[in-house]
Amino acid sequence: MAEGPVLVAVSGVKNSGKTTLIEGMLPHLAAAGLKVAVIKHDGHAFLPDIPGTDTSRFLAAGAWGTAIFDGEKCKVVKREAADETILAAQFPGTDLILLEGFKHSPWPKLELVRAGNSSRPVCNPATLLALVTDLPIGLPGVPRLPLGDAAGAAGLLLDYVNLLRR
Repeated sequence: MAEGPVLVAVSGVKNSGKTTLIEGMLPHLAAAGLKVAVIKHDGHAFLPDIPGTDTSRFLAAGAWGTAIFDGEKCKVVKREAADETILAAQFPGTDLILLEGFKHSPWPKLELVRAGNSSRPVCNPATLLALVTDLPIGLPGVPRLPLGDAAGAAGLLLDYVNLLRR
């Protein structure tokens, strides 16, 4: 039985549809009662806040970290290196953490292969829970889901989480 959140990567080359699939799966996973967090890796420096906001101004002035909260959400920004395991520890109450990207990681994953964008999987087949594609391709022993089938992908993840929770 798995303790803590289950981590699954949603992988593929750039512009393969990772964000769209995650966005489409989230309502189905939430409706099934799962608490889901998403961690995205950005290969470039990102702006942690909208320029001109108080927290952005604090960081620009040299703050090591900032935090902002209201009655239903919060955001913490720190000037320190992190990885997916450090960030996953910030979500102890979740059932599932989706990692956007991480194609070369050992995490179990859904890999997207979209026509006109890529022609073959790039992830290690041993890490694949399923291949999500609109191409007539497949890998032995790896389930294939149609591209755009967020409900089917969410169902596969729900089954996976339940299997690990037994």
